[in-house]
Amino acid sequence: MKVLVINCGSSSLKYQVLDMTNEQLLCKGLVERIGMEGSVISHTKMGHDKVKKEIEMKDHKDAIAQVLAMVQDPEQGVVKSMDEIGAVGHRVVHAGEKYANSVLIDDSVLEALEECVELAPLHNPPNLLGIHACQALMPNTPMVGVFDTAFHQTMPPHNYLYALPYEYYTKYGIRKYGFHGTSHKYVAQRASAMLNININDLKIITCHLGNGASVSAIKYGKVVDTSMGFTPLQGLVMGTRSGDIDPAIVTYIRKKENLPQGVVNDILNKKSGVLGISGISSDFRDLEEAMAEGNERAELALRVFCQKVRFYIGAYIAEMNGLDALVFTAGVGENSDEMRAHICNEMGNLGIKLDLMKNKVRGQERVISTDDSKVKILLIPTNEELMIARDTYEIVSEL
Repeated sequence: MKVLVINCGSSSLKYQVLDMTNEQLLCKGLVERIGMEGSVISHTKMGHDKVKKEIEMKDHKDAIAQVLAMVQDPEQGVVKSMDEIGAVGHRVVHAGEKYANSVLIDDSVLEALEECVELAPLHNPPNLLGIHACQALMPNTPMVGVFDTAFHQTMPPHNYLYALPYEYYTKYGIRKYGFHGTSHKYVAQRASAMLNININDLKIITCHLGNGASVSAIKYGKVVDTSMGFTPLQGLVMGTRSGDIDPAIVTYIRKKENLPQGVVNDILNKKSGVLGISGISSDFRDLEEAMAEGNERAELALRVFCQKVRFYIGAYIAEMNGLDALVFTAGVGENSDEMRAHICNEMGNLGIKLDLMKNKVRGQERVISTDDSKVKILLIPTNEELMIARDTYEIVSEL
């Protein structure tokens, strides 16, 4: 079965087609500037050069139509007709408490996702647009929703509840949800396979470190805690997000700066993190270069970032009463040997010993701990699209 994976943003769309008989990637692409002047689709058939096509796309339905046309193109396509596409897997950011697993999309699922829009106002609406567009153009093809929040639904109440009046949880669903779940699930499963140990026998901490970043504690195959919360703002210091702060800071800044409603939230989400501390960039590569040139604020920003990752690792070791595997993934986790080294430094007493020579690698699946390290440290490039395709294939195969 061939599966089309769709990941819709507000003005962009990423896609892949995979042959799930052998999990082979057949093509991938990106549509940008949907509904804007200069909209363009970039498409790569594996083994061929990337092609770009600038064409007007007024909305997500137009964008999906161009994706389907490219997938069937006589030269650049990978199927002769859409009848060869057995299912479509959609990435959806937020499913609230409604779904703990990926599901076949029907009217009741769409209704539930509409109810979650206020929990993810920037992400769920374009996700839903992508689903509706695919349904209009592929009415007989099964659709599956794969949710960023689903993998974290195994957290116990004492980990997902905030110490607020309980009615805010029952009335408004205010609780920790966690995000990046598809990535955490994929790399945890890969760690189990690499170590040749059943995931139900492992205590794993997965570190998804990129411009957005989160850490998850996975005990015997189930998430028991994760750093992101009610929104992706909680937890680690990130590219532009503050992560954990004293909540009183919000009203204090608003009063001191005489700011209108909502502006502080924008500051915490878009102007904070390593960008806010360094004053240079939210790109960790820029900060590493600046640090190498002696920029003290760049170095400070990276130190704050690493300290917060170590903080969560230590907390989750205590929470799970031990650790078997520590996984690094995503842009920074996969590609920055310096950040991995800074994070693992001085954690030897916790059984975490990084092999500096093995660590000199970018984006390659590898064990990077010393031979005598009690905790296996693994570098695993994430593959959320493959995880979405797997869930989609599994669900549709049972129809």
